[in-house]
Amino acid sequence: MPDTFYYVTSAFVVGLLGGAHCVGMCGGIMNALVYAVPEGQRSPAKVLPIVFLYNLGRITSYALAGAIIGALGAWMQMIASPIGMGLRVLAGLMMIAMGLYIAGWWRGLAHLEKLGNHAWKHIQPLGGRFMPVRKPWQALLLGAIWGWLPCGLVYSALTLSAGVVYWYQSALVMIAFGLGTLPVMMLTGAFAFQVKVWTQKALVRNIAALMVIGFGLWTIAVPLSHLSHSQHGGEAMEMQGHTGMGSAHHQHP
Repeated sequence: MPDTFYYVTSAFVVGLLGGAHCVGMCGGIMNALVYAVPEGQRSPAKVLPIVFLYNLGRITSYALAGAIIGALGAWMQMIASPIGMGLRVLAGLMMIAMGLYIAGWWRGLAHLEKLGNHAWKHIQPLGGRFMPVRKPWQALLLGAIWGWLPCGLVYSALTLSAGVVYWYQSALVMIAFGLGTLPVMMLTGAFAFQVKVWTQKALVRNIAALMVIGFGLWTIAVPLSHLSHSQHGGEAMEMQGHTGMGSAHHQHP
């Protein structure tokens, strides 16, 4: 359970810190949701339920992707248990790459997102069937489709979710990630233009990027620290064993 708590917490924080990237990726569709409501009826009571259901659909897709990746990760860890630690280190590296991407310091992660475009070009047309959004259920289904949008931040969270033991824990990790992205996405829906302008400021993006990079470094440091402690513990037990054997030989020549 402690490991699961770590993964869930990590995913939530990554989603929270990566909000600036979420606005860039999904800001257009969020604007479309807001402006689909007739101008004279754009009250929070009308807009927020649609925005919330869109995000609920998006998070549901994240959970499904997490369950699939989690099942694959569990299978890989059954074959070789050190793979779990490798996946956590890989997740940390992905977070660092994501931070560099958010700030615009290195765009390497864009190549990974391009790989997802091959599948996305077949999925995206399905979303057109529910636009413009006129009813709440359309927003829910649109969000479920948009949850498969190629995104380096999502890929980072998925890599992290692969490190837990059971598929349902991986789904929980991705739900936590989605909930982390929820505050900024809800604000984007309610105050689309203001939030977009704010998150495009270099200072905001750089601070978010540095926090994501720091969290990625911490994610890498934790398993390496555990590995170091386990190695020292093994050496100590081995030395203790040799000492015990030496004492026994001394007592019984």
